[in-house]
Amino acid sequence: MNILQINASARREAANSTRVANSIVARLQAATPAASLTVRDLAVTPHPVLDEAALGALFTPAEQRTAEQAARVALDDALIAEIQAADAIVLGVPMYNFGVPVQLKNWIDAIARNGVTFRYTEQGPEGLLKGKMVYVALARGGSYRGTEADSQVPYLKTVLGFLGMTDVHFIYAEGLNMGAEAAARGFAQAEEDLAAALA
Repeated sequence: MNILQINASARREAANSTRVANSIVARLQAATPAASLTVRDLAVTPHPVLDEAALGALFTPAEQRTAEQAARVALDDALIAEIQAADAIVLGVPMYNFGVPVQLKNWIDAIARNGVTFRYTEQGPEGLLKGKMVYVALARGGSYRGTEADSQVPYLKTVLGFLGMTDVHFIYAEGLNMGAEAAARGFAQAEEDLAAALA
């Protein structure tokens, strides 16, 4: 099994979402000791935004791209190759202002490519990243699970499903900024969610 861990926190160290993601990976590795692991930390190696220059590069035929355009597309190609090769994906996702971090949005924009990770058919769009298990480690300062304030889960379900990844498990660590007892309960809840997901 190939595991791909994406750490999306802006913090390089001590991020709660990374802590939960590491716990998920540890459980996966314990269950499959021979599993390989690729870790991409988007704080350490941030991916560039999808801007006009990037769009120009992507929509220019490969043989006509400048060296700069080819280099820009190659950055996206590397992320696509990682997720195509993965059997299990673990996303460490903090909540920033009720949404996903820009680091994660840039990664999603990079891996979502028409004709490669999804395609349009006469029946509608079809995701091409099928047969993968996805675990999303959610870290929140407050408690938003199941409320209208949680825009992360609907968004991630939609975009991951669009790309063909429908076996998605959300692991919640919430209340982390509401005092030591609440934080302890939040991390304990994450362990319970993980145990249920792996059962």
